[in-house]
Amino acid sequence: MAKKKKKKTKNTQMGFYLTNGKNGTIQLPVNPAEITLKWEKDNKTVQVSKLGEISIPGYTKIREVSISSFLPLEPDDVHYTASDKPFSGAQKYIDWLKQAYKARKPIRLVVSTTKMNFKGTLNVLEISMKNGFAEEYPFSFTLRQYKPYKAIKVKKSKKGKKTKTTKKGQSRSAPPKKVGRGSTVTVNGRLYRDSQGNGAGATERNAQRKISLIAKGAPCPYHIVTTSGGDRGWVKAGSVKGA
Repeated sequence: MAKKKKKKTKNTQMGFYLTNGKNGTIQLPVNPAEITLKWEKDNKTVQVSKLGEISIPGYTKIREVSISSFLPLEPDDVHYTASDKPFSGAQKYIDWLKQAYKARKPIRLVVSTTKMNFKGTLNVLEISMKNGFAEEYPFSFTLRQYKPYKAIKVKKSKKGKKTKTTKKGQSRSAPPKKVGRGSTVTVNGRLYRDSQGNGAGATERNAQRKISLIAKGAPCPYHIVTTSGGDRGWVKAGSVKGA
């Protein structure tokens, strides 16, 4: 009879691995009891007439992941370590974490048997001893999502640099003249009784006038008079051009 082939069993042991900026990788000796990776958006809520409160989608916020566990004083002497080749002492893990914190470079967290692969900056690192028990060192750290970016250099103009001159045969457009109270202007357009555009009257055509009053934000913001001071009326901004 033909021998039955043995089914290969997959390695289902979960491991938490950290890789620093120099590609140095360690496995935490004891797996955390839990881990949470949260997605959150910067959505805005506003009140809309006849609809009430609505939500406007925003961009994804920076994600964070926190890890809490403990380091056995001598990881290779206890039976509950998750790592096959742990460091000989807890201090080596502490030194590795402190160096990663000081390096100012992102580190990567990978959890085997899952799809969790998170790159972030080590923002908070806590190492402690509790209840006077010196055989284990509780620790925790927080990784904040790292997004690559690139600075753009802006060239600063040198002092004394010659300005560009207009080539021969080309004319440079004159800057627009400012229009204000007392300005002499050329008017082409309909006259109105008030600044709100009520009471349409005669139409001015290439008339030389002066601005006597200005009503900012009004439909007809300029009140014009003749050059000798005679009242004419209010006109729209598009009807006025600096003389």
